[in-house]
Amino acid sequence: MKKYFLLYAKGIAMGAADVVPGVSGGTVAFITGIYDELLGSIARVPNALAHLVRGRVAAAWQEANLTFLLVLFSGILTSIFSLARVITYLLETHPIPVWAFFFGLILVSSHLVAREIQRWNWSRVLSFVLGGAFAYWITVAAPMQWGNDPLSLFFAGAVAICAMILPGISGSFILLLIGLYQVVLGAVKALDLSVLALFAGGCVVGLLSFSRLLNWLLARYRDLTLAFLTGLMLGSLNKVWPWKKTLVWQTDSHGQPVPVVQENLLPGHFAQISGQDPQLLFAILLAVAGIVLVLGLEWFAGRRQPLAGSTE
Repeated sequence: MKKYFLLYAKGIAMGAADVVPGVSGGTVAFITGIYDELLGSIARVPNALAHLVRGRVAAAWQEANLTFLLVLFSGILTSIFSLARVITYLLETHPIPVWAFFFGLILVSSHLVAREIQRWNWSRVLSFVLGGAFAYWITVAAPMQWGNDPLSLFFAGAVAICAMILPGISGSFILLLIGLYQVVLGAVKALDLSVLALFAGGCVVGLLSFSRLLNWLLARYRDLTLAFLTGLMLGSLNKVWPWKKTLVWQTDSHGQPVPVVQENLLPGHFAQISGQDPQLLFAILLAVAGIVLVLGLEWFAGRRQPLAGSTE
């Protein structure tokens, strides 16, 4: 029972991270030691469905590790539906310390991912650079405006869920870039089942297809993939830098402005142009708290079991 409670708590942490634009639930899965099991379990769902069609319920349950998935996703959904308002409120009222906390969390998490790489060479370095460049480009990309028609919502779910299971790429930020973050978050708050069903359908399709690819890459090209993921996480730090100047805004469904394109500033420059307290000491303390939390989670979870060896 204790094991399942801890797994449920990890799901809650993943869900909370996925709500924040710039933070990935995949990062939380990695630092809590369940990333490889999560990908492997999701990738085996199609095989489990084949067992289920033949009436082999027990074999299907075991094949997909459904107890693990049900407990974890229960925590994720609980967190998304219960913490959406809280996290939105904190980001609106205390943005600097909240972003500083996530900055520290992602920074130390990237170190933990890099530590799993067995051997560095030019191909790993290139993979790392490409991952960092891709994540940085995502954070500075010009926003688009997808429609909220059924097909767009379905494809948005597929794209966002792929980002959510990648450490360093935020599904929430992808939704923000395509102009559907407020639509989806509003549907969560209002329990708009028509929107949620379309989005969830896309999530299921994207999750099943992309998890198989990522699981294969981690098993076959482990070091290259981990180097790319490390780059993704470091590149994403551009998005969670606490001191910013907003260049482009979007208006949400309630008429409130939402920042989309922002420029990072040093704390002193931020204070000069905004006239606000940069809260530097508080931000440093929260960043350290994020680092300590990650290291504590890793210690508590124990050493992760190594992924399948690389063959590249």
